[in-house]
Amino acid sequence: MADRIAQQVVKTWLEPKLEPMFHEDSYGYRPGKSAHQALAKANYRCRYYDWVLDLDIKGFFDNIDHELLLKAVRHYDSPQWVCMYVGRWLKAGVVRQDGQKIPTEKGTPQGGVISPLLANLYLHVGFDGWMRKHFPYIPFERYADDIVVHTRSKAQAEFIKQRITARMAGCSLQLHPEKTHIVYCKDRQRRENQSQTSFDFLGYTFRPRICSTKQGWQLLYVPCMSRKAKVSVMEKLKQLNLHKYKGTIQQMAKLLNARIRGWMNYYCRWNKWTTTWVWRVLNLKLIKWLKWNRRFSKKRAVNWLKQVYKAYPTLFSHWSLVHP
Repeated sequence: MADRIAQQVVKTWLEPKLEPMFHEDSYGYRPGKSAHQALAKANYRCRYYDWVLDLDIKGFFDNIDHELLLKAVRHYDSPQWVCMYVGRWLKAGVVRQDGQKIPTEKGTPQGGVISPLLANLYLHVGFDGWMRKHFPYIPFERYADDIVVHTRSKAQAEFIKQRITARMAGCSLQLHPEKTHIVYCKDRQRRENQSQTSFDFLGYTFRPRICSTKQGWQLLYVPCMSRKAKVSVMEKLKQLNLHKYKGTIQQMAKLLNARIRGWMNYYCRWNKWTTTWVWRVLNLKLIKWLKWNRRFSKKRAVNWLKQVYKAYPTLFSHWSLVHP
């Protein structure tokens, strides 16, 4: 607890000094910035830039070079006491449950209050500031170590990928060879045949989809809830073991609605109809709960749930999108 308080003190002193210097397109763990802002900017730029370089830094938080990070902290005129404490936290090590202490030669403290700020500083020097200096005409969005770069052509994407790879190597980092992709933003006007036409960013998948517009059904390049995010939500619901819940349906709604509203607020910002599968599965879990606890047949459980919906249509938050 004392260590977390000390980290908060250093963060409170250091953050106002660094925040004005950070890049406007860096959105992760910053006051007044959010993942939705990064997604909105990426969505906007995908309309005007034909290609995307989807970057994935391999084990970023575990591979931050301590000496380079401390050099960056000193560069911004940090006093000696700040540098001293940051150095101690970086080299504090990890203690296992059996008491064995493992020294840390690289990486930031896991779960540390100051870790996100230090990580942002490291990539500000290693990527954001470097891009601003050498490639100011190439826009990007960065949320922590999740980076999307926009280019006009495939050749430009391949060129900047080579330059960024070399830059990351100079910062003791490595781009993941299998998760770093060059993506074509295919839509009704951009119709080249390319193998890679989608990428994931902050829980959304950007991909070409047939959408309804004022001009009719058209192929657009839009964000929607990613498959990985759907699986993650299902895993969290599975861990709750809802079919074994012993309370009433009103109590279950109270248990679930905070989580449901959080998922809806995040994943329904764009193309909320792509989340339909998640809410249908949740309704099936409610039916399973009725079968286990009320000993209903499936047909009776479905009918009973429909009657509850008619009487209380707002009982579960997701019923505004998908009702029983």
